This record gives sequence, structure tokens and C-alpha cells, in this order.
Amino acid sequence: MANAMMVIYPYRDRDMWVFDDEATGLVKEPFVFGVPEMIDAATATIPDAAQGFRLIFSAKPFPGYQHELLWVREEYEGNWYRWRSTGQEGWLCPALFKYFDAAPAAIYCRMEPSS
Repeated sequence: MANAMMVIYPYRDRDMWVFDDEATGLVKEPFVFGVPEMIDAATATIPDAAQGFRLIFSAKPFPGYQHELLWVREEYEGNWYRWRSTGQEGWLCPALFKYFDAAPAAIYCRMEPSS
């Protein structure tokens, strides 16, 4: 069973948002296809977010969550999600399944400074 709440620490590398997760074996895993723009908007008020920030996420709402991503469709082994408050869409690659057994109907997240 996966954890109910998960945490990663995205950062900018070579003008891309990426993250490392030793527990899953992911190194410089990039966010692509609409997700970088979503991260840019969501971290606009976090000082030095490009140097790294904390992203807490879950398939269930939790106290203090800030953003809700709604599942839209599957495509090329990944899944598209729509940011409820803005309508922006982004594709999450199959690395999603390192955290969830199946694509959740929604992903709730909170972004905050890492320190």
C-alpha cells in the first residue's frame, strides 16, 4: 500500500522542472507538457522556488491543500490532469505509477518553501 501523503522536492535544472526521489529510483525526472507552466504559476509566490520547493501530494484532500488536479484522460501510458482553478492541463508520465497503483481521479497538492 502506498503512503496516503507523499512529498517530493522539485527544482529547476537546465530550464526544466525536475525532481529526484531515491526511494523510487527517479533522478532528474522532468515535468513536461503543460505541467511546467502549472508549476510556474503555483510557485510564483515561493521565494527561490527554482532552487527547490516542497510538493506534498495525495489522492485525497488533506488540511491545507492548495491545488486540485482532476483526471481528464489517459494518453501514451501517461495521464492528463486539469488544474481545477485555472483550467490548465498537464500530462503526468508513467512515473505517476511509482506513487499510485492507478491514476487517481484527483490529486491534491500543497507547494511550500523547502526550508
